[in-house]
Amino acid sequence: EVQLVQSGGGLVQAGGSLRLSCAASGFAFDDFAIGWFGQAPEKEREGVSAITIRDGHDYYTNSVKDRFTMVRDTAKSTVYLQMDSLKPEDTAVYYCAASTRTYGTAWHLVPKWYDYWGQGTQVTVSS
Repeated sequence: EVQLVQSGGGLVQAGGSLRLSCAASGFAFDDFAIGWFGQAPEKEREGVSAITIRDGHDYYTNSVKDRFTMVRDTAKSTVYLQMDSLKPEDTAVYYCAASTRTYGTAWHLVPKWYDYWGQGTQVTVSS
């Protein structure tokens, strides 16, 4: 059974940092891409970052470049999203997701290409 179990998140002041974790099990970790998606109240889920496990190539939406970093630990089948210099507009429920897609470009931050989803975790940034 494929599982993605998230941890981390919480409440932080603007300018602070948080780290989200996504532990995967039940599939060949190296063959997947893992993405992070944020969903603010009354908004659609949007891609934040993604990483292809095999080669570690990472992708970021423009609003988080130079503030968020995604890292993979293949020994633990876990990916991390380090979130620095947080802003109130980063407030959202964050989901990690796994995709079996291994070809093409420009899809890594698009939710529809992901097959499995974590349970979500709240990130709240106060001003």
